[in-house]
Amino acid sequence: MNKFYLIKHPDLFQGEKYLKSDKNYFEGWYFKTSNSNETISFIPGINVDGNKKAFVQVITNDSSYFIDYDIKDFDFKFDPFFIRIGKNTFSKDKVHIDINENIKGDIEYSNSQNINSNIISPNIMGPFSYVPFMECNHAILCMKNVANGVIKINNHNINFNNDNGYIEKDWGYSFPKSYIWCQGNSFKNSNASFMLSIADIPFKVFDFRGIICVLIVENTEFRFTTYNNTKLLKYDISKDFFDIILQKGEYSLNVKSQNYISHRLSAPVKGKMEKYIFESVSSLISITLKKNNDVIFSDSSTNCGLEIVQK
Repeated sequence: MNKFYLIKHPDLFQGEKYLKSDKNYFEGWYFKTSNSNETISFIPGINVDGNKKAFVQVITNDSSYFIDYDIKDFDFKFDPFFIRIGKNTFSKDKVHIDINENIKGDIEYSNSQNINSNIISPNIMGPFSYVPFMECNHAILCMKNVANGVIKINNHNINFNNDNGYIEKDWGYSFPKSYIWCQGNSFKNSNASFMLSIADIPFKVFDFRGIICVLIVENTEFRFTTYNNTKLLKYDISKDFFDIILQKGEYSLNVKSQNYISHRLSAPVKGKMEKYIFESVSSLISITLKKNNDVIFSDSSTNCGLEIVQK
């Protein structure tokens, strides 16, 4: 598959060549779905660290699970995007889960909304999407969609009826050593969707703090990123809280988080899924967007995904 085609279509499996080598690598997709009270996220992926494995991670309000699979249980298609791990299948239109009798079900997605893209910014990483030596690549595949279905977790059904979905992915060989990440599209007073990540990025001979952030309100996109000269004016974080302010030109964005119960997930270090991070899918974020000194958006979202990883 042509590498420029893959850059333009980051949802597709990027790591086919690593299935034929022992070079360290990981690739994982993130499917998050929320109703008014509960959230469930599925993380299907592969990792290569001499051995080759596939996995599915599951996180809910109450618990998390890591299920190992043989790499032979992993399959993919390019057109349209589709992956299979064991009996589980994932696409931008549907998730089918059949891990065991205790974790199974289906979710269908429609009315997908994504960020703006062009040849310079094929996805949220902008021109960094073309840099071949990034330790970790990130892509937003769907900022918001309409979700319908039901997932059974240990005799409890999580039902979705015209609720909210979100899809993103990461690939490379290691997660950043420290970062914050949050995502929410269950706002109280609006139909907004939001994603933020601030990470310490190694870049050959130096490191820098990379920013990727998107707020979509009434089909208008506000993007704050390193490559569009966004400044980080405030960065106050602790293990379960952050308060940040971003500024780009005449716009400023204040984001505050309130963490709830977090659960353990496995993250890659040089291809090995040996680092433990903790994610909540039931956090609260509050956002205030200003143009000059005028507030043009202020709202809060429940059912938020939140990770705070400190050095």
